[in-house]
Amino acid sequence: MKSLIIIFILTITIAANGQVTEKGKIKIEELPGVVIKRVGTDFSVYIPDNNPDQSVKMVEDQFIAFDLGKGAEGFEEYLVVMEAKNGSLTATYNENGKLVRVVENFKNVRLPSEVIYSIYRTYPGWSIVNDSFLYTQEDGDIINKQYNIKIKKDKEVVKLVVRPNGEILKAK
Repeated sequence: MKSLIIIFILTITIAANGQVTEKGKIKIEELPGVVIKRVGTDFSVYIPDNNPDQSVKMVEDQFIAFDLGKGAEGFEEYLVVMEAKNGSLTATYNENGKLVRVVENFKNVRLPSEVIYSIYRTYPGWSIVNDSFLYTQEDGDIINKQYNIKIKKDKEVVKLVVRPNGEILKAK
């Protein structure tokens, strides 16, 4: 009985400390890189995105769990494509089996709250028509991470390029 009470108290303590808040918002932590596998002296590093869309997370989790195995031996490059209903993740491995490049492209995803707030603050009265998420990584470095968003007000349409933190890079 005592151990049951201790487990209950620990569970409540862990659950209470599980969410860190900052000014009433949940603090979002950047995810660390995931070493998928070791290739000789090199490591295949994949840095998953902290995307709020569950379909994107599901594909990223499947990719992390994917084992290239011996299927890539003998080829100069090996391409892995993982698809979901709204997009895909494409990964390129070199002849040694090291992850070289990852490109994620998803349409109509759940946007981060920072992106939504930034758009509606900058363009009041406009509505989001559609969006896409583009994420590119080469040799463990993030090259591109952006949302391409189309907004509309009356008959006027504007295309935006927005970073995940809400910074609007381009409007055309």
